[in-house]
Amino acid sequence: MKIAEMNWAQVEAYLAHDDRAVVPLGSTEQHAGLSLSVDSILSERVAVEAAEPLGLPVFPVLAYGVTPYFLAYPGSISLRVETYVRIVRDVLDCLYAQGFRRILLVNGHGGNQPAGSLAIEWMADHPGTAVKFHNWWNAPKTFEKVKAIDPVASHASWMENFPWTRLPGVEQPAAQKAMIDFDRMRVMSPKAVRDYLGEGNFGGLFQRPDADMLAIWEVAVAETRALMEGPWA
Repeated sequence: MKIAEMNWAQVEAYLAHDDRAVVPLGSTEQHAGLSLSVDSILSERVAVEAAEPLGLPVFPVLAYGVTPYFLAYPGSISLRVETYVRIVRDVLDCLYAQGFRRILLVNGHGGNQPAGSLAIEWMADHPGTAVKFHNWWNAPKTFEKVKAIDPVASHASWMENFPWTRLPGVEQPAAQKAMIDFDRMRVMSPKAVRDYLGEGNFGGLFQRPDADMLAIWEVAVAETRALMEGPWA
């Protein structure tokens, strides 16, 4: 259930019998011809669908992440690592103060890894808590399904092209793009990254049949739900 669809009294009543919470982490950044909010859309949706039968509250997605390499693409927003870690820490502190003790961070963006390191540090400072950091898209079962369908997949390629991340009226290229050189990209300035990537796909087809995408999504939801269920210790 979304926190947006609850009031404070309902959250208080929930905390009387459960201390789990879910916080999706996203980003606002270029995804070639897909929505700039791909990472936020997917992390929040997989969290909500996974949590629904368990009755766990899902907080609004943190829609900005760490993505400095895409700053030459209009619409991309990047937080400094220090800022990002402080925001996530503040969220965890608030949840703890209210009685939440088991928290799942459902992450949709690779640049948000500092939140995973923070979670380990934060737990050490808050005995009796458990925080899981879950990269939903490359979790073992989900990524195994991706590779079984098409091993050539990466950022802004077919593997992020779901019915709910594509835009009306935007045609996707038919060709398969060769995978980029990641080591080369990592030392480039934002402008050089844009010149190198072009439209923004890291490599692979731009779109696959919806049947393939829904098969991946089914695995991702189930894998995320399993983490919510436990074990937590």
